[in-house]
Amino acid sequence: MGDFRPVANGLRTDHPVPGLPFINDERLPLDNPDAIERTGRDRGEGLWGRTDPLPGDGWVAFTTEPKNRAYAWAVHYHPEHGRTVVLVTDASWSGLHHDWVYSHTGFLYRHGGYWWDGTAWHRPGVVFDGAYERYDARPVRDALTITAADLLVHPADPGKAAVATIAGFTAHKTALPNWRDHLALWAEHHRRLPDARPLDECVVDLKAPELEPGLLVDRAGLAKIANIPEDDLPDPKYEDHKMPEPQAHGAGGPLWSQPVARDWAEQHHRAQGPGALLSATTSFGTPQPQGLVADHNRLTKVIQGDGKQTEEAAKTLAWWPAVSLTVGPNSLIPMSALRTTLIEAVLSHLATGVQKGRTGIWLGTLRRDVVEIFDWYVQRKPDHTANLLSEICLDAHTRLNVDPETVGKIIRRSLHLDSKLGEKTIDALLDMALPPSAKPSES
Repeated sequence: MGDFRPVANGLRTDHPVPGLPFINDERLPLDNPDAIERTGRDRGEGLWGRTDPLPGDGWVAFTTEPKNRAYAWAVHYHPEHGRTVVLVTDASWSGLHHDWVYSHTGFLYRHGGYWWDGTAWHRPGVVFDGAYERYDARPVRDALTITAADLLVHPADPGKAAVATIAGFTAHKTALPNWRDHLALWAEHHRRLPDARPLDECVVDLKAPELEPGLLVDRAGLAKIANIPEDDLPDPKYEDHKMPEPQAHGAGGPLWSQPVARDWAEQHHRAQGPGALLSATTSFGTPQPQGLVADHNRLTKVIQGDGKQTEEAAKTLAWWPAVSLTVGPNSLIPMSALRTTLIEAVLSHLATGVQKGRTGIWLGTLRRDVVEIFDWYVQRKPDHTANLLSEICLDAHTRLNVDPETVGKIIRRSLHLDSKLGEKTIDALLDMALPPSAKPSES
């Protein structure tokens, strides 16, 4: 979930966000998404609105609030699970729109992006699955859904709460301390609505062992889980967007659940790990991709072979020719074109098997020449390995209807047969770089 946390609940929402005030939304035509859109769209400078259908007859609608243009209303309607009405900052509603419409991450978000799709709770989208172009959906273990009915079992006094109005509203910096009283007042209004949703179907929150405060980890703990120095984490001042949204904040800063930290570590190593795995040390003592080091060493020998250059001079003379072979947009070997050719070679092999009616591992292993090109490419562009494998799996899925796990098995078996990288390196590389859906299913 992006940085579009709600700042208030609409009074007619079915699923209140804990800690947030309730605002009178009676002017909002909640049963008419087009009318919600027209509330703000083209009504004046700084006003906007939008609505989109969802699969299964649901819809989403957004509008800038005309009486308080710093904020926008966001409405999600689900034919089975009712409606969610929240207020967000006007600058951030497009992010919520993207997640509701395109991200396949449910429609209720709690605890820094934990999401509910009407059936189960999942962890925040952290590990991207390029084979399906979406984040991998990872269920929360032993998750317990907390409803409004659950919370209102405990004593609450609606007389100590109030419904806010949108004009002049300013978002609170902290959660309301007596929020259960506000929930009780909401419940009184909710019961009077036509076809009011039962309170035991109004989802408010989740509880799970991994979200217990004492088990959350800070930056140091996340770095330990990722097995990297804390200084190697993204800089909180300039690269905070590269970290997952925290589940809470403590005196020392953001806190994450351990499963979210492990997901981040997996995604980090998927992107950064191949470069470290397939690196070597140049004759100058610096780390570079294995292939570049091999090219440099080979050219050094060629230059020194005429006997006119010292070893040190040959090293220096060989460096830029070695770099120019594969580095940069004008490299002597067109790496982008080679990558495309490699992808098409794999897909051509799979297509041949599909045309013959074969499935699964019976699609057969890749030709040795294709494996050789794969070796050569990833040794020189190791940081591109994850994207390369994701595109192969995506195209195999969309063009040939071959599932990613089958593609992953074929690539692994082919590399084991003909790759010069070595079995341990192959397994380490594929374990890191294959998209989640292309890895072996857990038993």
